[in-house]
Amino acid sequence: MLQQQLVIGLDCSTTATKAIAFDASGRIVAQAHEPLPLASPRPHHYEQDAEDWWRSASHALAEVTRQVDPLRIVALGIANQRETFVPLDASGIVLRPAIVWLDERCKDEVEPFARAIGKKKIHRITGKPPDYAPVVYRLAWMKKHEPERFRKIGMICDVHAYIAWKLTGAFKTSWASADPLGLLNMKTKRWSSAILDALRLREHQLPAVCMPGSVLGRLGEQASRETGLNGQVIVVAGGGDGQCAGLGSNALSTRRAYLNLGTAVVAGVYAPDYTVDTAYRTMCACAEGGYYCECSLRAGTFAIDWFVRRILGADPARDRDIYRKLEEEAREIEAGCDGLMFLPYLCGVMNPHWDMYARGAFVGLAASHHRGHMYRSILEGIAFEQRFALDAVERSLDVHVRELAAIGGGTSSALWCQILADVTGRTILFPSSAEASALGAAIAAAVGAGWYPTFPSAAKGMTGIARTMKPDLRRRRQYQRLFPAYERLYPSLDN
Repeated sequence: MLQQQLVIGLDCSTTATKAIAFDASGRIVAQAHEPLPLASPRPHHYEQDAEDWWRSASHALAEVTRQVDPLRIVALGIANQRETFVPLDASGIVLRPAIVWLDERCKDEVEPFARAIGKKKIHRITGKPPDYAPVVYRLAWMKKHEPERFRKIGMICDVHAYIAWKLTGAFKTSWASADPLGLLNMKTKRWSSAILDALRLREHQLPAVCMPGSVLGRLGEQASRETGLNGQVIVVAGGGDGQCAGLGSNALSTRRAYLNLGTAVVAGVYAPDYTVDTAYRTMCACAEGGYYCECSLRAGTFAIDWFVRRILGADPARDRDIYRKLEEEAREIEAGCDGLMFLPYLCGVMNPHWDMYARGAFVGLAASHHRGHMYRSILEGIAFEQRFALDAVERSLDVHVRELAAIGGGTSSALWCQILADVTGRTILFPSSAEASALGAAIAAAVGAGWYPTFPSAAKGMTGIARTMKPDLRRRRQYQRLFPAYERLYPSLDN
């Protein structure tokens, strides 16, 4: 019977929702993709209509149920874009558009709010040094700038909680989705009374927090009609897309970290026990326990797209070969870009400097440099930053990360992946499934459905490695000589 059953990983990301049906070995049986609108009403403001989250999810699920017999589907797990929230009133009516993780409007609230609670205290409770990413500072912004709406809040939903509510009618979320809000006590897995009191919020306004893999409820009648799923499907707590990607890459030991080469570049190193350090932000793992010590660089493929569109003035929709041309030009250039370096802090810097107002820079520009040099220096700069960040995590945890499971759109660049291997000195692994976040959510669903007794056994049974990429020793030595110069860039420019 198990051979016929399927679980769905529902990956609700920033610009699309993917619904993917997996079997017990992690093989994709059916999949669907639905776009998700993203609005920017003002510079540095990013919003979404929460109903679009549900519309996108329900349409993707309905497409999957057209591809396979719905009776084969037994469980559904959720992966969600993190640090995005929507406030509802007590009856479930949306009070304002959702504020998305890309949004920067709350920058001025970070310092006074963190100082009022205590910077070290808020870091110790939430695992996150003060920064504009966690939702807590957006709530502080809303309290100050939209007081009437704030007073009407009956429910505060992360994306996971909203989708789970629409599917089951239960106001619940995973602790691996709750923690990016910056409101969760990471040790107790309960909402922090100290932080809620500072916002004048109460625990009943937030979803119940559940362990990943736990059953949130069964599908409601309305959700069943809209998605085509049968009413016996259980909805299982998954987690934030980053933590789900770690699970979907089987990064559940300190030997292997996940490396998501997306809009932001995010790397996570597993830690069995709770720990805090400015070298990383601490996130709950999508598992029975444990944490990810996560490094995050906001300008990943964002920096590449910025260079192509803003500096070169190219439109990839018209010049479809632009990325291929740049890759070819960059490939002909020696490691080190003939003295050109790039500091990838276009959107500020998180770990370990935690400087929201930091800026990026090209350093060492000469008349002999051309666009291929600049493109390669961006790839190298992001790779240098990954080595810098991972080295700091290793020192803090006293561990050695030997391999990086690479996922995300940036893995399509063989040049970039090889540069990452050469700069970091670590083997790059390419998982069998490119859909790591959806697979992680499906693994959580498989645990909830009883297919596997534990998350490690489920990850072992449902994931695999398709190929590997090792460092080139000659280029590795070149980058070793250049790395100290990169380490000095930010301190030199910050003076």
